[in-house]
Amino acid sequence: MNTIINENWDKILADEYSKPYFAKLMESVDEEYAHYTVYPPKQKLFAALNYVSYDNVKVVILGQDPYHGAGQANGMAFAVGDGVPLPPSLVNIFKEIEDDIGAKPDSSGTLIGWAKQGVLLLNTVLSVRAASPLSHSKLGWQEFTDSIITALNKRATPVVYILWGAGAIAKKSIISPRSYIISSPHPSPLSAYRGFFGSKPFGKANEILVKMGLSPIDWTDTSGKEKASYYASACNIKKI
Repeated sequence: MNTIINENWDKILADEYSKPYFAKLMESVDEEYAHYTVYPPKQKLFAALNYVSYDNVKVVILGQDPYHGAGQANGMAFAVGDGVPLPPSLVNIFKEIEDDIGAKPDSSGTLIGWAKQGVLLLNTVLSVRAASPLSHSKLGWQEFTDSIITALNKRATPVVYILWGAGAIAKKSIISPRSYIISSPHPSPLSAYRGFFGSKPFGKANEILVKMGLSPIDWTDTSGKEKASYYASACNIKKI
């Protein structure tokens, strides 16, 4: 079998690759890239999975589909390419981090730092035509990304899910009851003031991870640069 994502995930998802819908999905995606401007760049289509191996996933943040503006999407939900101005949703995410844990994130919107710590930034749809949100929502991506959640359900170590918005919250039905779910309205300007701000998902996720015996996420490290120290108290961890 040719490498589709990487050796780790290809082994986990091998059965999915053999299903008729997946062949049709890949054919449709190839056609889109051949005839339209599509984001993210094709080589970054599975970036979220390339940064986090199956066994190392600690937190899943679930998004909808990639940013549809030039140079923005980098293959990870809510993240943008290096040096790209932060979109409004990511601006609000950074505001909530500072309010939640009392520390300001790096200026980088790549979110590679999160991925390196085990945060899977998964969109339910992994590609989009330029300037056309949800344009690839009927290609079959949801069946594939649902299979990633189903695969994570089988792990011995459960996962912390952060679900923002109705589309992400709808995935509760396929998430194992052993997993932990933190949900709120979407961080977009249209809904952030309806319950995203003040929801404190980052501190809550870290408290759960610590209870599981796992290291907390340094949510201020968005760039992936090594930091000299990070301690749980900086996460404002407290009982929920």
